[in-house]
Amino acid sequence: RRSVVVDSKKLRVEEAPPSRVIHIRKLPNEASEAEVIALGLPFGKVTNILTLKGKNQAFLEMGTEEAAITMVNYYTTVTPHIRNVPVFIQYSNHKELKTDASNQRTQAVLQAVSAVQSPSSDVQEILAAASSPVLRIIIDNMFYPVTLDVLQQIFSKFGTVMKIITFTKNNQFQALLQFSDPVNAQQAKLALDGQNIYNSCCTLRIDFSKLVNLNVKYNNDKSRDYTRPELPAGDGQPSLDPTVAAAFSKDSNSLLGKIPGALNPLSAAAAAAAAAGRVALAGQAGSSGVLLVSNLNEEVSNTHMNTRVYGDVQRVKILYNKKDSALIQMSDSNQAQLAMSHLNGQKMYGKIIRVTLSKHQTVALPRDGLDDQGLTKDYANSPLHRFKKPGSKNFQNIFPPSATLHLSNIPQDVTEDDLRLLFSNAGGTVKAFKFFQDRKMALIQMSTVEEAIQALIDLHNYNMGGNQHLRVSFSKSTI
Repeated sequence: RRSVVVDSKKLRVEEAPPSRVIHIRKLPNEASEAEVIALGLPFGKVTNILTLKGKNQAFLEMGTEEAAITMVNYYTTVTPHIRNVPVFIQYSNHKELKTDASNQRTQAVLQAVSAVQSPSSDVQEILAAASSPVLRIIIDNMFYPVTLDVLQQIFSKFGTVMKIITFTKNNQFQALLQFSDPVNAQQAKLALDGQNIYNSCCTLRIDFSKLVNLNVKYNNDKSRDYTRPELPAGDGQPSLDPTVAAAFSKDSNSLLGKIPGALNPLSAAAAAAAAAGRVALAGQAGSSGVLLVSNLNEEVSNTHMNTRVYGDVQRVKILYNKKDSALIQMSDSNQAQLAMSHLNGQKMYGKIIRVTLSKHQTVALPRDGLDDQGLTKDYANSPLHRFKKPGSKNFQNIFPPSATLHLSNIPQDVTEDDLRLLFSNAGGTVKAFKFFQDRKMALIQMSTVEEAIQALIDLHNYNMGGNQHLRVSFSKSTI
């Protein structure tokens, strides 16, 4: 660290000699200990850390002075960043950190680092691996679908995501994801490797790729180059609407807001996030609760858009100059993220819809006296919301779209034939039906997922008589 000596005649700056303790300054307010430790990972063992939150500073103790010298020399030529903010690194006047390295939190942080730190003693080999901005991602236990957009939402909190390519290899969903800066890739690997995207499933396995640049030819549901929105979609793929591409590009750096404890292996906040909405990583505090849905069938009304399957819809606005697109405001960002991950790329009324998070934080109602031709609807006070009550058991019954639907709140006098006829009239073919023992619930299987989606939209909250409304949701079971 440079110490400054001032007297009436001169200003003298003294360089601190090499030390295994590194002084890091100008940290962003929300920087975590794990992100600070990530700066030291390629250079050797990190033995202690002290953060001064109020001063936006930290001290990092390396295992050896040689490791600290290598780290300072490297960052002299390559400016380190945390959350896209440049930080400043220099030697400390301290030769060691006197803080209690045995305290529980410090030990937890350092153990998390050890779990992802390379066992190689060759610093150059570690540096070579960490110099790639490209990560290879494998999804284990993929109970729910994981889309390209979900990956972008999660990883963009660690830096600018430039490109993503998804593919299936050895019957596993995999992705290559390129950051603008190798340091961002390293920080993302440290924080996310081994974490679950959704509660108890969709586990991220992350390694550095040997590639340093991805060549993306098409912008579609399988690959995306965020720096080149003009790329074609490719044969047989739904194209990325230019309006959506522009909106998505604007949103890409501010979609999830602040990273909460769910991204930090040291925090118990993941369990709370999962209990609140079955989302551990994907839906985060501070992100938008408004969805942009495009490529809709223009005959679909905003009433049809209010399906409430993945959350409580507050408002719906069909865009005046683009009737195949709509803004949908959910109760919170968790519900918006959940709806996006399950509905993006699904076929609805004959068209494959695209769902992304919008840059808007709310859907505005038309001003008093202004007629917007019924394009905006407010459902905030609807009595039919499923998820209004915290901890509602409805959170436990959220599943991806499937051909099998779960029916509940069935009146006692309604028969199997009645329900078969009702769902056939919704425009589909009923393949199978099964009552539960109490006959208040049932499973009904349509011939396709698209038919099931259409039936759910048309018949959820359908009045069966006596003000008894049918409840319809996707089922994880089959008949």
